[in-house]
Amino acid sequence: MSRRNRRYVVPGAERGMQSFKAEVMRREGYNVDPSRPDDVKYEVAKDLGVPLEPGNNGNLTTESAGQIGGKIGGSMVREMIRLAQQQMVDRGGNE
Repeated sequence: MSRRNRRYVVPGAERGMQSFKAEVMRREGYNVDPSRPDDVKYEVAKDLGVPLEPGNNGNLTTESAGQIGGKIGGSMVREMIRLAQQQMVDRGGNE
């Protein structure tokens, strides 16, 4: 699986997003090394039965790779929505 070159619009956002990913996936019950939050994908893959290994994963289907990313990204999006809803409640919903 090739590594995408992510570019965040907000300078310095990468560190915050990586910390957010680590926290969300920790709450999901995964063992996350805060210094290497991207490595949680191997644990997620194992749970999903996807044979993801460090290095070349050219044997993986797009569907298998998507299951891994979808699990991680979906968890992050759900948490972002929850946080936004909580902010609205805290502000009284007037915004």
